[in-house]
Amino acid sequence: MSTSELVKPLHIERLAIIYIRQSSPHQVSSNRESLKLQYALKQRAVELGWDERNINIIDCDLGVTGSTTVGRQGFKDLVAKVTLGHVGIVLSYEVTRLSRNCSDWYQLLDVCGLRGCLIGDRDGIYDPSTPNGRLLLGLKGQISEMELHTLKGRLTAGLLAKAKRGELALQLPVGLVRDKHGIVQKHPNLEVQRRIELVFATFLRLRSASKALRYFSTNDLTIPRRDGFGDIAWKKPTVAALLSMLKNPAYAGMFVYGRSRAVPSKNDLRKNSQKRVSPKDWKFKFEDKYPAFVDKATFDQIQAMLEDNHAEYSRNKTRGIPRSGKALLHGVVYCGECGHKMVVQYKTGTRYLCNHLRQQHGVPVCQYIPADPIDDYVVAAFFEALSPIELNMYELAMATKHAEDDKILGAQRQQLERLRYQVRYTERQFNLVDPDNRLVAGELERRWESALVELRYAENKMEREKQPDAVPQLITQKLKRSFENIGKQLPKVWRQDVLSQQQRKALLRCLIEKVVIHRAARDTVRTRIVWKGGETSTADIPIKVGSLAELSYSEEFERAIVELAHAGKSDVDIAAALTERGFRSPLRSEVLPSTAQFIRLKHRIMAKRSQSYPRRVPGRLTIPQVAMTVGVSVHWIYDRIHNGMIAVAKDTRTHLYLFPECKTTLQQFRGLKAGKFKKLDF
Repeated sequence: MSTSELVKPLHIERLAIIYIRQSSPHQVSSNRESLKLQYALKQRAVELGWDERNINIIDCDLGVTGSTTVGRQGFKDLVAKVTLGHVGIVLSYEVTRLSRNCSDWYQLLDVCGLRGCLIGDRDGIYDPSTPNGRLLLGLKGQISEMELHTLKGRLTAGLLAKAKRGELALQLPVGLVRDKHGIVQKHPNLEVQRRIELVFATFLRLRSASKALRYFSTNDLTIPRRDGFGDIAWKKPTVAALLSMLKNPAYAGMFVYGRSRAVPSKNDLRKNSQKRVSPKDWKFKFEDKYPAFVDKATFDQIQAMLEDNHAEYSRNKTRGIPRSGKALLHGVVYCGECGHKMVVQYKTGTRYLCNHLRQQHGVPVCQYIPADPIDDYVVAAFFEALSPIELNMYELAMATKHAEDDKILGAQRQQLERLRYQVRYTERQFNLVDPDNRLVAGELERRWESALVELRYAENKMEREKQPDAVPQLITQKLKRSFENIGKQLPKVWRQDVLSQQQRKALLRCLIEKVVIHRAARDTVRTRIVWKGGETSTADIPIKVGSLAELSYSEEFERAIVELAHAGKSDVDIAAALTERGFRSPLRSEVLPSTAQFIRLKHRIMAKRSQSYPRRVPGRLTIPQVAMTVGVSVHWIYDRIHNGMIAVAKDTRTHLYLFPECKTTLQQFRGLKAGKFKKLDF
């Protein structure tokens, strides 16, 4: 090949770099001719005038896409050498080998033009420092980038066309196979079919993937999965494996294309991570394309349960699965002030706490409300709504239990039959091997022994489970009669230890959609129950407060006590009368006689004549007398006596704290009140 007029002696003095790249490992292994043509560029560099010792070949980017520079160490080394001025020419079979991204391509052109480096391909030699060379190379770069998208669009157009008709042969989940005519059928292995059906039935009963996992693990049941060659492999279940089965629409007979979307990885732009999309964003969906393990309605119910179980309360607004904990409304209680979901706090008693705005904006907590009165009201309303129901729940529960036992027994029998076949198969392999081939014979013998051990374990477990249960039946006849009239007897069963806290919460969620609470007053919480179907129930629930002043009717309450006390009523009669009128003490649901007595004495209404005047001791002052004269409360003085700020001893005769009746005593107390004295000694 003749030398180009663009090649100058200053170029030949530098290196000639041959850049070799193919886009995928498959092209590296199959497109061998293309690889040979790229390596043949070394001869062209020799013909252009370069010595073989000054020719470098960069081929460490084989099998790497040219759409980005991430992961292309060879391209980075090439740019570094060009930047340092060590390169006279860069040769590539075509510019698509160098880059299929215009942003990277033009940066290379700028560096080459600045350092006087030529670029060559199979069509010719170009000088990026000249307008004509930059124009031609720029057009080639744009064409190469557009070609990448054209090829991708051409390849995916046929796939999308088939998917739009529901005819694309997607990879099938375990349990579904495609025959030689392309027709999808259930796997001919009955154990595979029954085990998949058991997975769906167990989840529908337990309503949680983690509980279903514990159920399978407790009964030593495996699930069918695919190995690296696409064959059936029986493995121990995991939550991820169960969820992949429960979320796959193919088990409901649906053909779905576009369940996930490719998103560039944050750490490696060469790789795309698959992000799941919601069912409403699926590209194409066709029903009744495959033989179904569950119907469409059941599949939709399972997806709703899984979404509801996903406990991301602040983002997804889901309820989460019922968990242990005293608060019965955890996951279904909302704040009536701001509308966000409330959380549970057990630190200082059970409380419902709305801290969403505090977490997001740093503002104070919206509201926190004691949980017990709210739970009691909701449970009572639940019982009232359930009271008309009369079902033979005991018989239904026992029938369900027997059906579950039959399913487990059937699954274990199928598993046992498979293990027996595995033993026979490994034995037959061992008998057919050449005895002189000790390496193979030893491995087959080990497999045979392993299969025998697994079979014996399964047989022994089956024998243990066939034996009659020696544990007596926990459900008594009395409790059985309660189940037969569950609507009316549930309050009694509720208070017994038969139901766990998770079961109580699950029962409430059967009828209740959510509960909205709002503190209408300091001592009152307005509670609205939203029932399944949209009906609501609203009530004002009284809650405990710390003092009489926090009661919303404190002034009216105090006036009523004073009126009844002036009428000669006793504290007990006053408490009973005001309780009937709907009043209550701060910490109780009824009025206490002590509350009536406190308010009566506060207004100096004495029940006996001897109480008409405060006690007087000649030459001495009592604590009430000092408090009234100085203008402080009795508790203020008692507090300082207990703290040691006032040193005084009780009188042995009256058992009272007494002070000298003189002006000095009162002056000392006034000085202590004003902060002039730190301690008084009497």
